[in-house]
Amino acid sequence: MRFGIPVYPGSNCDRDVGWVIEKVLGHQAVYLWHKEGNLKGIDAVIIPGGFSYGDYLRAGAMAKISPITEAICEFAQRGGLVMGICNGFQILLEAGLLPGAMLPNKSLSFICKFVHLKVENTDTPFTSLYTKGEVLKIPIAHAEGNYTCPEETLKEIEEGGQVVLRYSSPEGEVSPEFNPNGSLNNIAGICNREGNVFGLMPHPERASEAILGSTDGLKMFKSMVEGVVKA
Repeated sequence: MRFGIPVYPGSNCDRDVGWVIEKVLGHQAVYLWHKEGNLKGIDAVIIPGGFSYGDYLRAGAMAKISPITEAICEFAQRGGLVMGICNGFQILLEAGLLPGAMLPNKSLSFICKFVHLKVENTDTPFTSLYTKGEVLKIPIAHAEGNYTCPEETLKEIEEGGQVVLRYSSPEGEVSPEFNPNGSLNNIAGICNREGNVFGLMPHPERASEAILGSTDGLKMFKSMVEGVVKA
């Protein structure tokens, strides 16, 4: 199976994602330079974290108009599976593939630490191997992870089951004290209405091997593999 990983100037997690795909799962990672418009026959896309184009203007704002992002948008509109991690999530928001936007963290500081996430929706190709209510330990590393959207959009994504992950306590309690960045309703990850596009701020690739302190992120990648097979 071929996973496309776009590489923008400033990407710094592309090789981390590629390691999980190739060394941990045994599939093929295809690196896609930002100036390319050809997805090279990939089966799914994972947009990695980093600081695409230096996060100038806004995080993800310049990446959304690159040739490779335009190709990814077309791929998603045809039903292809697309996951955006951290800066990848920001790019998906800027490109309009997911609703809402990102603000600076409430603390106005960069945060890098393990957090706990409650799985809210397992009826997606990215979380199908988890159980609803399962609590994951996965790290975050961002300065602009404060998810926001208009009230009507929030109501729509909540009622439509588009909230996939929330920041929580280790026991799964969702409350403001366990919200690291100020995101509305403790939202850590969402999907689109169709369920084929998923964005999250935490880094599952950094929680895919025991040596890293957690393997709780690995099932997201394994779920994608199953999702492609079933498609």
